[in-house]
Amino acid sequence: MKSRESLVRLKAFQLNEKRRQLEQIEMMMAELQRMCADLEQQILAEERKAGITDTSHFAYPTFAKAARKRADNLQGSLRELKVQQEAAELAVEEAEAEHGKAAALEERDASQKMGRAG
Repeated sequence: MKSRESLVRLKAFQLNEKRRQLEQIEMMMAELQRMCADLEQQILAEERKAGITDTSHFAYPTFAKAARKRADNLQGSLRELKVQQEAAELAVEEAEAEHGKAAALEERDASQKMGRAG
């Protein structure tokens, strides 16, 4: 049955696409985490250089303030990506289930066809 084969190929394509999307989200999250860690190191270095760690102090380094704000924004982005990651993981699970069902139907059809031919 050509339609079953096409359905299995379609489901495999959809599954691969969902996996690719999940992988992209995970790569973006890793990059943002790396950037946050870099910013934290820069903030610590700036605070050590200035000798001031109190963010409300009038002489707190401007660069450290800006870097801290950037790190906070990145953390917000990471939280949003985490939600997207969870949704993408669910989508992959659903796509795997649909692909499995389609493959089982194709296998069943093939075995029935072989049974009739034999």
